[in-house]
Amino acid sequence: METYTTPTGMQAQSLNWKRQGLRIGLVPTMGFLHEGHLSLMDIAAAHADLVVVSIFVNPTQFGPTEDLEAYPRNLERDLALCRERGVAAVFTPEPSDVYGQEYQSYVSLEKLPNHLCGLSRPVHFRGVATVVSKLFNIVLPDIAVFGEKDFQQLAVIRRLTEDLNFPVRIMGGPIVRESDGLAMSSRNAYLSSEERASALCLSEALKNTAAEVEKGERDVAVLKASAEKTIFSRPHTEIDYIAFCDPQTLEAVDLIDGPTLMALAVKVGSTRLIDNQVLRVGLA
Repeated sequence: METYTTPTGMQAQSLNWKRQGLRIGLVPTMGFLHEGHLSLMDIAAAHADLVVVSIFVNPTQFGPTEDLEAYPRNLERDLALCRERGVAAVFTPEPSDVYGQEYQSYVSLEKLPNHLCGLSRPVHFRGVATVVSKLFNIVLPDIAVFGEKDFQQLAVIRRLTEDLNFPVRIMGGPIVRESDGLAMSSRNAYLSSEERASALCLSEALKNTAAEVEKGERDVAVLKASAEKTIFSRPHTEIDYIAFCDPQTLEAVDLIDGPTLMALAVKVGSTRLIDNQVLRVGLA
């Protein structure tokens, strides 16, 4: 496994692979890897000749009061996990390598960021769209795999890829959960033992709502009130949003009359967690 720290070094290797006719699969991450990330590597490996993992805590997607400096990092462990998974190369640049002096070029979308996480994190998706565009130009992947836990991010990247004609196939990887249902996230490391127990309210709210829909409930107001009750039944919880929306446009809906995304963002203690599920009429 090779490790590259500069865009020019990574791009040169990718161009070399391209000349050999090899298909490149990219898994962008911010590191502190867990089984969810590893599952994305497996998907990439199944659809490409070799896999590149980027490990980069992207400063442009963090707001001024967010956890950029505190974000968990363990590069040595991450590299070992990538090596065990058969990754061909890891791209680990410094922020100054990605955003040089007087950097001023950003990518933004007009509609999709104006929902869900974008409402409380106004700079987030501009940073995501910019760094993903740069990674596509540096790594030159044929496919790129992103986790479905960040549903809005995946939607933004799919729209970005189509709008800007990137020759990259975007694939989503299913949410990977702990045995008790908690969606895997690097930020779970922030949780105390009591907060870890409270964090189960997200998956419980999704599961309970799916059961209510299966029983025939269609009114989003009723479903939202029930989900709020579930979340607030646990200590240390604060709701950012409970949203029911069209999975394609992320526009809010009032009734469940087709596939509907239920998305949650909840602060447990000081840790903001997200989770989601697509509700289907007649199916839990």
